[in-house]
Formats: sequence, structure tokens, C-alpha cells
Amino acid sequence: MEEKIITAPAATETAAAGTAVKTPATRVAKKKKNVKTVANGRVYVSATYNNTIVTVTDTNGNVLGWSSAGVCGFKGPKKSTPYAAGIIVKSIMEKLQDVGLKEVSVFISGVGSGREGAVRALHTTGIQVASIKDITPIPHNGCRAPKPRRV
Repeated sequence: MEEKIITAPAATETAAAGTAVKTPATRVAKKKKNVKTVANGRVYVSATYNNTIVTVTDTNGNVLGWSSAGVCGFKGPKKSTPYAAGIIVKSIMEKLQDVGLKEVSVFISGVGSGREGAVRALHTTGIQVASIKDITPIPHNGCRAPKPRRV
């Protein structure tokens, strides 16, 4: 984001005797962001036991927006509920209204209870869900078990 510093013209020094001379006021004019429109995207839902994080990207993987239960104001055990997941998705879609998402592919990771709540909330916001894929890592043999305890 590019910022320009705009300065007001300097105050005249012909002020009456005994009054302070004003210094020039500065303000920062921010340039408007370029909002790109994306028709297709991806939604990554990370649902753990303690939190739910939802990230929306375009098809190349560039992040358009994200949110989590903590950002939305939930604390403690309420962060991992399906209700919190629905609120998270609604808050992201409010942020991304001007992007113009029409269709998304959903990738779910984790074992938390916010998995289904996030997908249901996506469907209720009016975005078409093209596919749902579970990308939770599964150990095929797992780590080596600890050696038995000798007492």
C-alpha cells in the first residue's frame, strides 16, 4: 500500500504580536487497495480440539482472507464449537463481499467439532460448494511405541 504525505501550506508569519505561529498540518492520504475479483476459490478449515481457523484463498493459493474463533471473540471451550465455526465463516464472507466468490472447494483438516459447522455455514452464505475433501494427516503405522516401563 502506497502512502503519500500531503502538507498544508505554511501559515503566514504575519500574525499579531504575542500569538503563536501555527505549524503546517500534515495528513496521510491512503491509496485505495486494488480489489481483485475471484470467481473460484478454496476454503481451508482447520478444526482442532481447541480452535477453528478458516482461510479463503484463490486457486493459486493466495490468501484472500482468514478468521478464527479467537478473532471473533470466543474464549475457552466455546472456540471449538460448531456455532463458533458458523460465525467465523459469516465474518469472512462479510469481509470478502467485494471479491465476488461464486464457487469454492473446501479442504478440511483436523478432528474438531467445527468441521461440519463451517461447511454448513458456507452453504448458507450462498456460495456454491463444488467439493469437500478431508486432508487430515493419518499415520499409516505411526511413531514407534515407547519401550515398556520397568517398575
